[in-house]
Amino acid sequence: MKSWIALGALLFSFAVQAADTPVEIALNWKAEPEFGGFYAASLQGLYKAQGLDVKILEGGSGTPTVQMLANGKVDFAIVSADELIISQDRNKLNKVKALFAVYQVSPYIVMTHADRNFKTLKDVFISEGFLSMQSGLPYFQYLVQKFGKPKVRVVPYTGGVANFLNDKTFSQQGFITTEPLTAEKAGAKVKSFLIADEGFNPYLVVLATTEQVLKNKPDLVKKVVEGTRAGWMAYQKDPKSTNEHMAKLNKAFDLETFNKAAEIQKPLIEPAGIPLGSMSDERWETLTQQLKKLKLIKTTPKAADLYIK
Repeated sequence: MKSWIALGALLFSFAVQAADTPVEIALNWKAEPEFGGFYAASLQGLYKAQGLDVKILEGGSGTPTVQMLANGKVDFAIVSADELIISQDRNKLNKVKALFAVYQVSPYIVMTHADRNFKTLKDVFISEGFLSMQSGLPYFQYLVQKFGKPKVRVVPYTGGVANFLNDKTFSQQGFITTEPLTAEKAGAKVKSFLIADEGFNPYLVVLATTEQVLKNKPDLVKKVVEGTRAGWMAYQKDPKSTNEHMAKLNKAFDLETFNKAAEIQKPLIEPAGIPLGSMSDERWETLTQQLKKLKLIKTTPKAADLYIK
């Protein structure tokens, strides 16, 4: 009798596992705290509670997640709000749409040496020295439009902080959760300026899908969003175990850096009064107008066409 009960339990377990829907979520970078909620949802069974078997695909420099979505390579991926709008402008057949925005305040920064005593980001642009930044990025073009032609010498961004550490006149682009912590760990004293404070503040680490997936798999989309929300709630509350897991996947940072980064990003993800993952028509419309003014898009999509409320 016991053997039959055990067999029945085993068969039930297999049936439950078989019922989980396989899902892939493509990241646009490696395992870091900016993706902590997705990993937490996977590790803590929060996707599984929605009947999902989620596989997180790590990315790297230049991973074309928005194109992967538009071309139907994956059903879900991480994008930025500005590249989503640009994608819709160029791809009318299978539009990418936002589902959940992790960063309410964009973590893009310009990092400088503290002893240069810059008071504002404009000071960086109008002073001698070097600024390592990708000139094709929308936020760089926005800053040039706002501040005028830079006096600082703009040089290509090559990643890392080696040049920054070796030259006190060197400033560079970065993520508030990454480059400053790396530079400080190497002994540098830094000061960082959030680009969002200058008025260019796209949602970042945006979970997105396509119109086709929304039409054909609405229940799946809802489950992925709910699992993701639960994962970010868990990670914001206690990121330590998830950080331990991500630190094993990404050896570029130690566990201490993971934990510090998770704390730094908390107010950027949940500013006072803004619900986790939420988006607004006003923010999307502002960004659309900024991209239009920069001549990066020709059309003017409505906010309702860009994200799902």
